[in-house]
Amino acid sequence: MAKAFASQGDTSEKEISFTEIGEGLFAFTAEGDPNSGVIIGDDSVMIVEAQATPRLANKVIDCVRSVTDKPITHVVMTHYHAVRVLGASAFDAQQVIMSDKARAMVVERGQEDWDSEFQRFPRLFEGHESIPGLTWPTTTFNDQMTVYLGNRKVEIKQIGRAHTAGDSVIWVPDAQCMFTGDIVEDRSACYCGDGHFEDWGGTLDAVKAYDPQSIAPGRGAALIGREAVESAIASTRDFVESTYLPAKQVAARGGSLKDAWDAVREACDPKFKDYAIYEHCLPFNVSRAYDEARGIDTPRIWTAERDVAMWEALQD
Repeated sequence: MAKAFASQGDTSEKEISFTEIGEGLFAFTAEGDPNSGVIIGDDSVMIVEAQATPRLANKVIDCVRSVTDKPITHVVMTHYHAVRVLGASAFDAQQVIMSDKARAMVVERGQEDWDSEFQRFPRLFEGHESIPGLTWPTTTFNDQMTVYLGNRKVEIKQIGRAHTAGDSVIWVPDAQCMFTGDIVEDRSACYCGDGHFEDWGGTLDAVKAYDPQSIAPGRGAALIGREAVESAIASTRDFVESTYLPAKQVAARGGSLKDAWDAVREACDPKFKDYAIYEHCLPFNVSRAYDEARGIDTPRIWTAERDVAMWEALQD
């Protein structure tokens, strides 16, 4: 292969930041690696996103313990991807929450996704031998649910398809703060390999309609203040549209997947090539965009074998 597959060549450790984004609200970020969120209530703590392994989850726990000794009682997953969910056992939470649709996707493709992601990005699976198996929720919901951490109200909602069909956001109304998962990114490529391009913009509109004062995005720095929030929403929208529209035009004229790849690179490289995980995401993004443009609504399941075949076909 012309290049190291996906992120197999990415071995450098990232610097962790633990940023307060509202009273008792924190974003655990690591220079474009998957983020986690922390919501501290009156008597307990909710974690948003569990990291890929228990060992990595313990880094989140260490940060939590630097600010509170309250027990971690809830872990919420915004979607089903392995790098987000497989560390859940480390938190020993009473409730592990995801949407009904996200759970269905674990049933349908959870093991294939684990195998695929582990092959793509081995650094993110530090301590993988400690993963006890697929993460299954104790609690699911359809559309929305509310959790009270004492008096603190936390709303968990599905507001539209974007990064996956099962995406959820977590809204903390007393602070006007949102944890968006990978619906919103900041200076990181969006991974769209399981995404829904036609819906993504409307879902971003729904995020913006909440008028969040801060956002913990899926990847990238914590977003504090309306200007930072709006900038990240706009750049995420630009990334998604700049990926999909060229692929859609190629598909409409009967062009090939390689034609779509060339067209998307021409549109995206000048704007986004310095974004985190850009080269990692692009082949998967183009493949999904080309599929959706040809009417394939449900993303095809990525397997370790399909990953490599696609990657080799698209490298120059």
